[in-house]
Amino acid sequence: MNRLVEIRGQEFLCRERAALDSERRVFWLAQAQEWEQRALDEIAYHFRECNLAQAELNAA
Repeated sequence: MNRLVEIRGQEFLCRERAALDSERRVFWLAQAQEWEQRALDEIAYHFRECNLAQAELNAA
C-alpha cells in the first residue's frame, strides 16, 4: 500500500501545479488524471491479490 501513497502523492502534486500554473493547467490536470487511474489500478490489483490468496486458503 506504500505504492498507493506514492501514486496519490504524485496525483496531488499534479493537481497543485494545475492550480498554480494557469498556462499549463490542462496538461497538469491530464497528468493528475493519469496518476488517479494508476491509483485505481493499484487498488484493483491489491484486491485481486487478496481474493486470490483467500481463495487458495479456502481450497486448502
